[in-house]
Amino acid sequence: MPKREFEKSFETIRSSRKNRRLLSNRQTKLFGLALSFNQLKTSISDLSGSWKACIPLTAIILLLWNVAAVAQDAAAEGPSTADLKVGLDTMWVMIAGMLVFFMNAGFCMLETGFCRQKNAVNVLAKNLIVFALSTIAFWAIGFGLMFSNGNGFIGNSGGFFLSGLDNSPATGDAYQGIFSSLNWTGVPLLAKFFFQLVFAGTAATIVSGAVAERIKFLDFLIFSLLLVGIAYPITGHWIWGGGWLAKLGFFDFAGSTVVHSVGGWAALMGAAFLGPRLGKYQDGQITALPGHNMSIATLGCLILWLGWFGFNPGSTMAADPNAIAHIAITTNTAGAFGGATATILAWLYLGKPDLSMVINGILAGLVAVTAPCAFINVPSSAIIGIVAGILVVFAVTFFDRIKIDDPVGATSVHLVCGVWGTLCVGLFSIGPNVALRGETPLYTAGPAAGLFFGGGVTQLIPQLIGILAVGGITVALSTIFWLALKYTLGIRVTPEEELEGLDIGEHGMEAYSGFLKEAGPGSVPSMAGITGSKGSVLDSPTQ
Repeated sequence: MPKREFEKSFETIRSSRKNRRLLSNRQTKLFGLALSFNQLKTSISDLSGSWKACIPLTAIILLLWNVAAVAQDAAAEGPSTADLKVGLDTMWVMIAGMLVFFMNAGFCMLETGFCRQKNAVNVLAKNLIVFALSTIAFWAIGFGLMFSNGNGFIGNSGGFFLSGLDNSPATGDAYQGIFSSLNWTGVPLLAKFFFQLVFAGTAATIVSGAVAERIKFLDFLIFSLLLVGIAYPITGHWIWGGGWLAKLGFFDFAGSTVVHSVGGWAALMGAAFLGPRLGKYQDGQITALPGHNMSIATLGCLILWLGWFGFNPGSTMAADPNAIAHIAITTNTAGAFGGATATILAWLYLGKPDLSMVINGILAGLVAVTAPCAFINVPSSAIIGIVAGILVVFAVTFFDRIKIDDPVGATSVHLVCGVWGTLCVGLFSIGPNVALRGETPLYTAGPAAGLFFGGGVTQLIPQLIGILAVGGITVALSTIFWLALKYTLGIRVTPEEELEGLDIGEHGMEAYSGFLKEAGPGSVPSMAGITGSKGSVLDSPTQ
């Protein structure tokens, strides 16, 4: 090709590129592309065969360049406001769900620290595998039973393995799918599933602590599958799945009943059917079997406290800044007052400012505020935390006196304070369309005003009915599950395995290989900050 003609063609192309950059719409850009090809066409006849072979490649490059420019213009137009809202809501739900997932590490550390050294591997293994099993059970059947359209008692429209029609993030009347109970939140279905999954996993984890140090590993795995796949979804459908309790007017914002009480009832039945650990109750006295590491137990409490800022505020399922901030403050306030109250009470009642009671009280306050956190003012959250701190100290003592051996106090924290928190919706809710700050109401749809805010017992009655109904069905189903396991596989390890430790008996390994073994029960002069070993009213601290 002559040099002059090549330079002329090159200048033509360069001029065409410059002109295209100055044009602002897609049609003009496409016209510029056609003009460039027409100008090149005049030179094609003079090209050699080898140069002509390069023409298709050149055309492809120019075409892709213009397509990229068109795409850039489309991106410059930006997403709609609705698209931005869906993106922000989804991001918040996923981050909150990840915080709740991280609570598994908190439960793991807390329970391990509160149990004895010889059972550390067993505790770690249970807390690790339980979320894996919860994922399988909830994905396979639990989510469908809990949230698919159905009658007042159970979802019966399918949804197993996340199947079924769903056009999320459409909401309200625009929603077309089988999960209508979740059409109030405008996030994709998989985001809804993930957030609900981590809640289901929490309920199963609660059971682990109450049955620690004497249950067979296989039996715990089977019970976890049954709880998350059957029992938890049934009661969850009643409340969060549009079932009969929801229609009755029962409210549980983030799960004092749905998650914590259900886990607590299942834990109580497990501890009762298993019986106490060897050496726990001897000669009519309560013998302390202290936990081996309060350091990691304290770390576990801090992780759980952090996770609660995803547990409660995340239940908005939307990036609502006012609601998220308010719920975070009520949650934190209840936990703080619960911890302070339990510490003071333990100091007065037991004679020592016990670290286990600090942990105990914090978790009690957090559990109690979980149901009403979005419906109450901040002073009410402080009162809720104070009462929870008192309840949990006496609950630990009560269960020990009736010989329910709960090594980590799951029943005291999650069951007792879960019930208290559920009642608080009927006591402290401020009522719909009531503004606390400025003109924006705290909530527009939710529980009626509570007893202490001029609403009488209108809201308290549905809360009481819900507590009794959920407790009754959970106890019944848990009893069936535990008895079936007891009379088929046997739920308790042998006395020899229990004395040696479940680390060796169940797993064939030790958490602290080469370290000095702990002494037997009753030989330690203090346990978790409570002086006196034999005859102490408290065992290990609570979960």
